[in-house]
This record gives sequence, C-alpha cells and structure tokens, in this order.
Amino acid sequence: MRFSVIALMLLGAVAARSDEAEQADVGSFAERPEEYPELVDEDEDFAPRQVYAFNPVQARKELKVGNYYAKKGSHRAAARRYLEATRWDSNLAEAYWRLGQAREKLDEADEATAAYARFLALEPGGSRARQIRRRLERLKRDADRLPLAAKDQPLPDAP
Repeated sequence: MRFSVIALMLLGAVAARSDEAEQADVGSFAERPEEYPELVDEDEDFAPRQVYAFNPVQARKELKVGNYYAKKGSHRAAARRYLEATRWDSNLAEAYWRLGQAREKLDEADEATAAYARFLALEPGGSRARQIRRRLERLKRDADRLPLAAKDQPLPDAP
C-alpha cells in the first residue's frame, strides 16, 4: 500500500510539472500574435506596451542609468534611457537636456532640436537656457547649410 501511495504522489507531481511546462510554452510565440500587431524586433518578447504614469522616482532611476551609459560612450542606450525618463516624468527638464545631448552625438539633429525645445519650454530662464539656445541656433545653421536633397541623407564617410 505504501508503494501505491508513493507512486500516486510521484505521478501527480510529474503531471503538475508537465502542466506548468505546457502553460509556460503558451506564452512563447513562433510568430507575431494578433494581440500585438505593431512591429517589434525579432529578439524582443511580445509583451504589451508599457503604460506610463507619473513616477518621478522611476524617472530619476532612468536618468541615472542614462548618465551611466553616456559616460561609457553608449549614446544610443543613453538616449533610450533619457527618453524613458521623459515618459515617466514629462516635466523633468534635465532628462530633455540629456536626451538632446545624446541625440546630438548620434547626429540626430531633428530629435535633438525637439528635446532642446522641450527643455526650453520647461525652463526658459534656467541656468542652461542660454547654452541650449546657442546649440539650437548652431543646429539650425548646420541644417540650413545642407542642400535640400541631402538633409534627410546621412553624410558619407571621409576617404
């Protein structure tokens, strides 16, 4: 009788583990599910889009991580983190300032201009406002120098 009780317990445990494994497989998709029709990277999981609510603590965390990436020279990763910070707190002027700097280093002048403009809207008389206005003038001047057809094209590498 003991043997049958132990055997039944083992069978129950094995069945429960196989049910858990089947439920885990349900979450992974071989192709884009209908619930998430937007384009995503192949390496990304099909997770629902993040819902942002005002969270200044999370915004500061994203800002700190972005600063870390910027110091390491990974400006694309820094820009992503600064953008996340602006989504958590849309009034965090420092995040827009840092985002503009990162976008400028990535040669994304339009995005940098938009970030700097938002910074100026939040802090028009701030300590960095004068510096940002000069950067905006320089970005506009550089954009005006390019021929119309070349404004949307990346510059070729020097030989």
